[in-house]
Amino acid sequence: MGYTALYRKFRPMKFEEMVGQEHITRTLKNQIIANRVGHAYLFNGGRGTGKTSSAKILARAINCLNPQKGEPCNECEICKAAISGSLTDIVEMDAASNNSVEDIRSIREEVNFLPTKAKYRVYIIDEVHMLSTGAFNALLKTLEEPPEHVKFILATTEPQKLPATILSRCQRFDFKRISNEDIIKRLKIVCSESKIEITEAALNMIAVLSEGAMRDALSILERCIQDGETKIDDNKIKDLVGIPKFDFINRMIQAITEYNIDEAITCTNEIIDQGKDLENFLWEIIKYLKDILIYQSCNKLELYNEQELEQIKNLATKITKQRIVQLIYTLSELQSNMKWSNQKSIVFQAGIIKLCAEPSTELQQNTINTTQQQPKQQPMQQIVQKFEIPQVEQEQPKQQNPITPKKEPKQNMSTATGDINKEWPKIIMNLKQSGKIVLYTNLMQTEANEINDMTVGIQFKKGITPFGKAILEKQENIKEVTNLVSMACGKPMQIKYIDSSNKTQNKTTSAEQEIQNIAKQSDIPFNIIE
Repeated sequence: MGYTALYRKFRPMKFEEMVGQEHITRTLKNQIIANRVGHAYLFNGGRGTGKTSSAKILARAINCLNPQKGEPCNECEICKAAISGSLTDIVEMDAASNNSVEDIRSIREEVNFLPTKAKYRVYIIDEVHMLSTGAFNALLKTLEEPPEHVKFILATTEPQKLPATILSRCQRFDFKRISNEDIIKRLKIVCSESKIEITEAALNMIAVLSEGAMRDALSILERCIQDGETKIDDNKIKDLVGIPKFDFINRMIQAITEYNIDEAITCTNEIIDQGKDLENFLWEIIKYLKDILIYQSCNKLELYNEQELEQIKNLATKITKQRIVQLIYTLSELQSNMKWSNQKSIVFQAGIIKLCAEPSTELQQNTINTTQQQPKQQPMQQIVQKFEIPQVEQEQPKQQNPITPKKEPKQNMSTATGDINKEWPKIIMNLKQSGKIVLYTNLMQTEANEINDMTVGIQFKKGITPFGKAILEKQENIKEVTNLVSMACGKPMQIKYIDSSNKTQNKTTSAEQEIQNIAKQSDIPFNIIE
């Protein structure tokens, strides 16, 4: 017999063996005992949380010849055939590769035939959100009123992609992430039966790395025994999973924190010389910064030993929360740039050097009144000045000859923290002069105020129309406004649209009428082409 992966070998065979989903298994067993099994179920949850296993157990339990308190016996003819995969009355379908209308039509034709051996014909459709629109439409009627001998069990990780008409026809069960404690308990059972020696630190590390997925935890454990060794510790897991050495990550963060360019370059060269994947290393730096932020908030972290925690504690005293948040945003943008570059090492090095060479916005705010540190503010001031828009006495139509705007004294927008209301008209004018007319017209009669230290609220006193909402909620427009607001406040900020109108929007207003209203308000000519 061929080799069987651990997650398949130790797949739960009864509801009582399911880990961390007692709220679901209890309900399903009660339905089976009371003979009130529904015709359609939707199992939703993250990967490796037990959706498919529960579907298989439920399919056996409702067809079992000798059910025991809602559990399948796994000994009768039907159960054994279902376990071996030879029972044709239990059909497992992967919607990721069988998502066409023809695949669903074949099911519609099959449901008219009685089961060959079992009491019910059960269809388990995994990754159901991958079905096409036509396939969903073809499934609707059958799913709503299937024959008495047919049951449907749908499984998905993304229920928001399912049509509301499908959701309303199913009993929905949400599978939650499995806790680290439950994962460790299950791993101990697996290690005991497999004769694997593993330390408590290694068990804890696997549980944290699996992120609530039991299947991922078993897959990590299996990788650790592929070399024939049955003794596992946390260092072995780090090597196999590909976690970079802690010293590299710590040194890089230390260099960035202290603006030490030489140390950052040295560390970067060592990483490149050792052939490390720079994108993975950058991701580990971002996660490490996130862990420092968590430690600053609750003084508790998993996955680190005492020596590593001491180094994190030392870094946590040298860097503020605002700086960490800014670094995470900047490094995430660097990670995105590296994905589209053919010179990843150059982009990585340039990004790291830039972080070490330029003080953070937060540091500028803390020292803005200190004359000794004024020179450090110059690079940021020069950048900010690019976003300062002079006031124009009257809005003019676009002409061939450029109009010289009325000059006003320059103001450093990085010092405008807490006074975004005054800077908001400049931001709106900047949108107009940069050619973003549609975005400008939707924001020109709004006001902006800080809600808290991290959020700026943009108030629409006349309300937000459906057309305007669609424009404003585009990702590129949200990013554009967020960047300008952050620059004006001198720190990373989020934006929130607030409808302050007491009037109810006319739902029958067409998109064409809304565009014409915008044109009248802004005095900008619009031609609507049909």
